[in-house]
Amino acid sequence: MPLGLLGKKLGHTRVYDANGVLTPVTVVLVGPNRVLQVKKKTDRDGYNAVQLGFDDQKEHRLSKAVNGHIKKHKGAAVRRIKEFRDFSREVNPGDILGADLFAVGQFVDCIGTTKGRGFEGVVGRWAFRGGDMTHGAKGWHRRSGAIGQRLFPGTVMRGLKMPGHMGAVQRTAQNLEIVQVRPQDNVLLIRGNFPGSEGDYCIVREAKKLAIDSARLKAIHEARKKAKDIATGKKDDKKAAAAAKKK
Repeated sequence: MPLGLLGKKLGHTRVYDANGVLTPVTVVLVGPNRVLQVKKKTDRDGYNAVQLGFDDQKEHRLSKAVNGHIKKHKGAAVRRIKEFRDFSREVNPGDILGADLFAVGQFVDCIGTTKGRGFEGVVGRWAFRGGDMTHGAKGWHRRSGAIGQRLFPGTVMRGLKMPGHMGAVQRTAQNLEIVQVRPQDNVLLIRGNFPGSEGDYCIVREAKKLAIDSARLKAIHEARKKAKDIATGKKDDKKAAAAAKKK
């Protein structure tokens, strides 16, 4: 896993760029992340990884095993611990990482846990049409209908969409752009949204499928800026034409 941080989803807002274009963003607190342990391939672990801790916690609220592990590496008690393999930055135990690990315009993957919906029927869980509301349909308004195959094979097929528990699963939103980086607040403003409720813990890592170099990133931003300037110019032309008609 490349660069990554543990974080907490604070909420949603919107920001404006220099051209006045509105962008919806998710505000994520990503620091301070404490380096608890650094594993190396040449050591007994046999692989390269960095273990990060996030969100300070009282020692007596952690198990003895976790407390012992943290004290062994001379770290501070934290609520969340996450290991990032093949961390691309050189760090040492005790280092503090924050929002400045990422840059504006960088693309990231955000991993969160979806909201728990409890037990849901097939209409809410799988968007089934359900039965007719009229014409003699009684008791089958939000049901799935037949699920078997009569004589052969005479059983319910595996994987059939049925009522059941919905939500509370880990999901990843890929290729989200960082709109602003605020190191003084340890906050990232990420374009769009990703799974999770406000206040939930999450993981922000470098995009796996959109890992691009600085030259290509610059070209993308220049093309985006050019498109915005053209759109803004067209709006100004329309406003000027409308004003001229009124006169």
